[in-house]
Amino acid sequence: MDDNKLYNALLKSQDERRDRGEAKSEENFRKERPYAGIERNKPTMNRLEADGRRYPPTLYDSSVSLALIGNPTPWSREQLRERKIIYSGMADKEVMDAYRELRIQLRNRAGEGNFTVMFSSLGNNSGGLLTAYNLAASFALDSHTSALLVDCDTHNNELAGLVSCRMNAGVTDFVGDRSMDIKSILYPSGVERLSVIPAGTQASSAVELFSSVRMRELITELKARYPDRCIVLNAPPLRENTEARILERFADQIIFGVPFGEVTGEVIADSVDTFGSDKFSGLIFQE
Repeated sequence: MDDNKLYNALLKSQDERRDRGEAKSEENFRKERPYAGIERNKPTMNRLEADGRRYPPTLYDSSVSLALIGNPTPWSREQLRERKIIYSGMADKEVMDAYRELRIQLRNRAGEGNFTVMFSSLGNNSGGLLTAYNLAASFALDSHTSALLVDCDTHNNELAGLVSCRMNAGVTDFVGDRSMDIKSILYPSGVERLSVIPAGTQASSAVELFSSVRMRELITELKARYPDRCIVLNAPPLRENTEARILERFADQIIFGVPFGEVTGEVIADSVDTFGSDKFSGLIFQE
């Protein structure tokens, strides 16, 4: 069977199962369904049957694969506006264009394939999560790209107010318990093609957990799941915690948030010097 016939058969099979509400994950497409806390039927076929034989799916098409990322309770435009989450067609075009430009610059710097961006505020308090969330959402707006926000700031629970489903376990729980699998900490966000992982419940041991081999394995696996994904790591404020310096090793690029009136030029320069210029990609000035 040639590749074109195989691919068409795969699309037909997926369409039929999606129409029945039974769209399943194929191994090579590496879907994130089911999410944590959302019951799904167990797959009855994980290979494509054709001409009496079984064939593994060998072709990756983002328009097919990304369309299967679950978003069971999407936010409405009004709900997005209330939470200050960006969306296509929003009234504040200046803000939308700023995130689009940031997305373009990060993508150009990264080149082809997926990559990881760490965001950390240079302010004295937590409060940069919304910026990190919107940064991830800007990538999810591209229909050929998926995004994943991994919240690594165990000192606040702001993410719960930005996600349309209830969350439980997160990063620190997964890293601390080898019996857990990744799907148990992945949640739909309410935004198409954007998934989230909360920080978890083990705040007191976050430094040791983020330094572990298990944490490296987590990030490696998350990057491998989609070849066109952007992962945003939301780190605690750089000047207030040590976690950001540990998380830097998992990032391909680094962005600092600069709260209005809180940070001097000297602080910015010192922060950039801390990580060097290879990974530093820019600043986001926050009102």
